[in-house]
Amino acid sequence: MKPRPVPSPFPTARPLRLPPSLYRPTPKPKTIRSKTAVIVGTQVKRLRQVAGVTCVDLSKRSGVSRSMLSRIENGMVSPSVETLHRLADALDVPMSRLFAEHRYRNDFSHVPSGQGLRVERLGAVANYRYELLGHVLSGNLFVEPYLVVLEADAQPHAAFQHSGLKFLYLLSGEVTYRYGPRRVKLRVGDSLLFDATTLHGIEELGTQPVSYLSVVFTFRD
Repeated sequence: MKPRPVPSPFPTARPLRLPPSLYRPTPKPKTIRSKTAVIVGTQVKRLRQVAGVTCVDLSKRSGVSRSMLSRIENGMVSPSVETLHRLADALDVPMSRLFAEHRYRNDFSHVPSGQGLRVERLGAVANYRYELLGHVLSGNLFVEPYLVVLEADAQPHAAFQHSGLKFLYLLSGEVTYRYGPRRVKLRVGDSLLFDATTLHGIEELGTQPVSYLSVVFTFRD
């Protein structure tokens, strides 16, 4: 049998009610990570991975404990100059590399052969097929690499004009190319580099089919 509760000797006593806040777990303080610590940690981890080195190996090479190395790579601590020097020596890089932020300069574009993106350009000349071969999203320089193929019914067009610099490399066929008042005979392997603000384009078609690499460089606004 369960024991009967003993009545309180104080008839007017009431159960003590504590404020709800005392029952809630105390939130842990949020760790504030400095931007520099995050950059350094990211670089250390990236360089370690590129070198194919484990945390254990880097710890042994540098003399920095595994726990400290983990905290550094996670941006939880700002390491001393001596620690940074040890890590840089162990990774065989100058110490300045540990402060280089590459997060916004990692553009990489790979387009397998024959898989360029077909682009329908506004004002494009009929039967000039453009295939975009790559792109970059960051930086001040805007680069547009195209494979241009002239289809069977394509006609010469020497009235292109736009901003930027253009590099042209003939892949197949023969053409006469006009740049302002100048005319140049282009054969396979020939190239041109010029200011695209001057009127330019193919003035005469020779041996066909014609295809060329066209890369336009402009600065972003």
